[in-house]
Amino acid sequence: MPDIVNTEQEKAWNGPEGAHWARNQDRWNAVNEGFDEPLLDAAGITPDHRVLDLGCGSGQTTRLAARRAPRGHALGLDLSAPMLAEARSRAQREGLANIAFTQGDAQVHPFEAGAFDAAISRYGVMFFADPVAAFGNVGRALRPGGRLAFVCPAGAGLNDWVSAMESLRDVLPIGDFGRPGLPGMFSLAAPDRVRDLLTAAGLTDVTVNETQTYGTWGHGAEDAAEFMLGSGPGCHLLAQVDTTAQARAQHILTAHLRDHVAADGTVRLRSTSWLVTADRPSH
Repeated sequence: MPDIVNTEQEKAWNGPEGAHWARNQDRWNAVNEGFDEPLLDAAGITPDHRVLDLGCGSGQTTRLAARRAPRGHALGLDLSAPMLAEARSRAQREGLANIAFTQGDAQVHPFEAGAFDAAISRYGVMFFADPVAAFGNVGRALRPGGRLAFVCPAGAGLNDWVSAMESLRDVLPIGDFGRPGLPGMFSLAAPDRVRDLLTAAGLTDVTVNETQTYGTWGHGAEDAAEFMLGSGPGCHLLAQVDTTAQARAQHILTAHLRDHVAADGTVRLRSTSWLVTADRPSH
């Protein structure tokens, strides 16, 4: 069996999208870091734990997990070579010895059975081509009684950054952006679907709780708009229209984001997610 079967996502995250995330990792962390502590708390990581970080990107949550498990170990898994290179560089600069990163597809990666006490993910589990197979494979990698904890976006309407992109619908071919139930950002937006998938994967004691944070998207509306349109989805949409429409999109998005500029000049947008936990049965 090949180590990567989700070839569409592998191509995306090793192309412009992965390069953008690697280049702008500090900015993406500023968007999502409000979820870090709730995620790690939910995973119940102890000083001796062996932790698996799924879709680790450039390794922010992997490094945090490694610090919580100084006598244990943290392994970050991701499809993206550019982001993993950044992850390794940052871990080395920070002097973390109990950490490693590997490129692979969680759906089929040959994890050692029972090798981990906990598995975590911040926005890294929504893109599985076969989520039952992926979560089942992760479940087998956990020891009996081990815990999976992850954060995934809740409904599109509960996220201000989606509303910002929706403001461009008359200019850009937004299409089914924000649609649930597909491999993509909102594939796990329905709590019942999350419970059904994890149960089908053999996991138990599933909990799904709402968590919310206000992430920093930029310093000023113009900066935030440029950042959003420079992401993989933004670039994809802009590439489908002419330069006049591109300029109009920049103008409309900037105007929309001015309503979200805080007193310190930063653009703060609400992100609402599900904090999900599930356990591998003890026997």
